[in-house]
Amino acid sequence: MATSYRTKANATATKKTPTTKKAAATKKAAAPAKKAAATKKAAPAKKAAAPAMAAPAASGSGGEVAPAFTLPSDEGKDVSLADFAGRRVVLYFYPKDNTPGCTRQACAFQDNLAALKKKGAVVLGVSRDSAKTHAGFKAKYNLGFPLLADTDGAVHRAYGAWGTKTNYGRTFEGALRTTVLIDEQGRITKRFPNVKVDGHADQVLAALAAL
Repeated sequence: MATSYRTKANATATKKTPTTKKAAATKKAAAPAKKAAATKKAAPAKKAAAPAMAAPAASGSGGEVAPAFTLPSDEGKDVSLADFAGRRVVLYFYPKDNTPGCTRQACAFQDNLAALKKKGAVVLGVSRDSAKTHAGFKAKYNLGFPLLADTDGAVHRAYGAWGTKTNYGRTFEGALRTTVLIDEQGRITKRFPNVKVDGHADQVLAALAAL
């Protein structure tokens, strides 16, 4: 009878062994997963990329520092805001070369260019047209100031000259006709949002006279 008892006990032990081994294997497999989860949780969040340019307020005359930029011009060379340090700058953004409103605006600045220079100001026109298109537009109307190509719209956005527009019931993103006056210290002293072309050159002259 003793032999029979041992045989039965051995059989019971043999029957329990796979279950024990299976539990141990499961526990061992779970350990790396738990460790990986802890490592993932502890990892620091990636730092967000800083914007290339800080956009100033959309209107007013807060005297904030004008965002720096370098853009290709109609003459085929790069022009930077820093090139005009110590001078006043009339920086105007317009939608498109060779369109009626933009043509009238450019010609008005040209007609008043001598008076603007007497106020110590230079004029810079900016649109998303290419430098080549600018060259043709400038030659056609004999414009005496640089036209800059902001083809990706980055400078428009930095100066608050890009946003939502509505035309014939259609809403879309585009250039907002905007003029910014920058003083000799490189600070924005006046911003004209949603510019109306007719009479705008006179508004700019009056604002320069008040500085």
